[in-house]
Parts: sequence; C-alpha cells; structure tokens
Amino acid sequence: MSLQCGIVGLPNVGKSTLFNAVSSAKAQSANFPFCTIEPNVGTITVPDIRINKLAELVNPQNIIPTNIEIVDIAGLVKGASKGDGLGNQFLGNIRSTHAILHVLRCFDDDNIVHVDGSVDPIRDKEIIDTELQLKDLETIENRLAKIQKQARTGGDKEAVKTVEICELFKAHLLKGENARTLELEPEKRVHIRDLNLLTDKPVMYVCNVDPDSAQNGNAYVEKVKEAIKNERAEILVISAAIEAEIAELESYEDRKVFLEELGLEKSGVENLIQGAYRLLNYITYFTVGVKEVRAWTITKGTKAPQAAGVIHTDFEKGFIRAEVIAYNDFINLGSEAACREVGKLRVEGKEYVVADGDCMHFRFNV
Repeated sequence: MSLQCGIVGLPNVGKSTLFNAVSSAKAQSANFPFCTIEPNVGTITVPDIRINKLAELVNPQNIIPTNIEIVDIAGLVKGASKGDGLGNQFLGNIRSTHAILHVLRCFDDDNIVHVDGSVDPIRDKEIIDTELQLKDLETIENRLAKIQKQARTGGDKEAVKTVEICELFKAHLLKGENARTLELEPEKRVHIRDLNLLTDKPVMYVCNVDPDSAQNGNAYVEKVKEAIKNERAEILVISAAIEAEIAELESYEDRKVFLEELGLEKSGVENLIQGAYRLLNYITYFTVGVKEVRAWTITKGTKAPQAAGVIHTDFEKGFIRAEVIAYNDFINLGSEAACREVGKLRVEGKEYVVADGDCMHFRFNV
C-alpha cells in the first residue's frame, strides 16, 4: 500500500524547505511565490526500529522498509478554486493524495516575504480552507445536477439517497465548514466517496516554527490548536530549518547528538510519519526470512487474506491460512524455530484481523 501525502499551504510558508528536508527528492527553494510549479514527488523511508531488530536476528540478504510518498504542491492563493494562480492544476494534484499536510507559517522573519504581508496562520488556514471548500461545492453541485433527475422519477432509491447526502454536504460547506467535520454515519458517506472531496481528506496541520520554538511551540501554535480543536485533525510542531540541518548530517549518531543538543527526542520527520499513519489508521506487519525482512503497510482492521493481497493478489485469491508470530515473541525468543517450539507460532484463518507488528507467512494455492 503506497501512502501519498500532499504538502499544501500559501506561498513562502516553508513547504519546499520541508519537502527538501524530509524526502529523497530536492525541490527548488526561493524567496518568491510560485517557486514550485509542477508537483515534486519525494520518498521517505518509514523509520521503524522493529525491522532493524528483526534483521539483526535473521541476518537477511535484503531489508525492505515501507515508504511514504510526499508531494510538494505549489502554493495556493485566493481564487485558486476559480483557476487563479494555476489553481485548478494544483487542486487536481491534491485530489490524488491520501492525506493533506497543511503547512502554516508560525515564525517571524523579515527576510522571508509573506504573500499577504504579515504572519497570521489562522488567516492563512482560512484562505486555503475556503478555496478547497469552494472546489468541493462545485464538485457536489455537479453531482447533484447529474443525479437529481433520476431521484425525481422516484424509481432509483440509490439516487434519492445520494441526493440527500449531497444536500447535507452542500449545506455544511456553505457554512464554511470542511466536509470531514460533518457528523455522518460511515455507511452514508459511501454515497460521496467517489467524489474524493478535498476537505474530506484527513489533514495534519504542520506548524513551521523558528528553531527556538521547536520543542515547546509558540503563541502562533497555540492559536492554531484553538482553531482546529473541533476538526479531529492532527497537529505537528516542526522547524523546517532544523530538519534541513538534520538532512545534511550523514550518520544516525550525528543526528541523534544534534537532536539531544536541541532537547528533542525525535526528528520532525519521524513525528510527521507517525502522525500520517494515525491519520490514515495504518499499521505495519512484517515478513521475515533469510532472503528479506520486509515491512508492509495495511489499514487497521484488515483481515489476513486482504493483508496477503498487499503482497500479491494471488495470495489473497488462493489464501489458505496465515502463520503468525507476535513481534515481541519473535524478539524475545530469537527465531521462528524457537517460537514454533514453545507454541508462539499461531495458525490463523480468513477471519483473523492482523495486529500491528505481526510477523507473518501466508499459505496459498492458486
């Protein structure tokens, strides 16, 4: 499962600096709007100490962690929903992502020009929200125009339900609210899932602060926390400047010392990835062998056959059973053979719900 997060925000809030710091790709970075025109796509290796510990026991030929794709989407401006500032192209890039990382400028620096002339993360957030909401309204109204005729005839019950749900979202968006905050049963949301509404995507607000505020935040961050308290969104305090310095360090030891000197336990990248996993309800399971130790990303609640299908569709189609060892048991006992000997290797069927950290072998027949 490939996780793709889109970095959005107004011009000059630190999106490209953050992208450069956390990804394997390098975006142009400059002190003027629209520095980024085409979306840059970079890859972050998901830091997970568990895969390293498993590899130490097995000594495999290859270690394959899971990755997250980060898309640096050009800075949005007022009027983007109507196409201003190449807005339609940018909004289309957002639509293709699984989650949104909304970067807000929470630092003062007279040398970096703000597109609106002053630092105000709440105003910036509302500008982006409004543009995304307007685009979602356009999407909803287009769907209503196509389906209302079917609903009026009375013969298409699904069309009637879809119209009802679309009208609820339309009213919510017209109040200036994001689609994700509408209280609605999951089975009703199915009716608008294919619309891929921008404001229905999970969002993490990334407060880009000065280095001195990286540990405890600042007054700007407190305002953001208050503004989003009812959104069920993640918030991350990060200094893109610090992450840029960390990215230049070659070894893990150097990075660890650097973070300790700043009083930080983890880098912003690690916190960002963990937050993205929480946003999308993702967990990791492992396949462990002498050829490779590999991490696989699935949604929490996934059953064994569907988890097997992440490796290959044939695994799901011909699923027979899964052999499962809990991560802690594997580490404590030191090997698959030791786990098998003391009964810590379990055989699970089609209804087994995979747990985070499970070490799995799948038996299948096609």
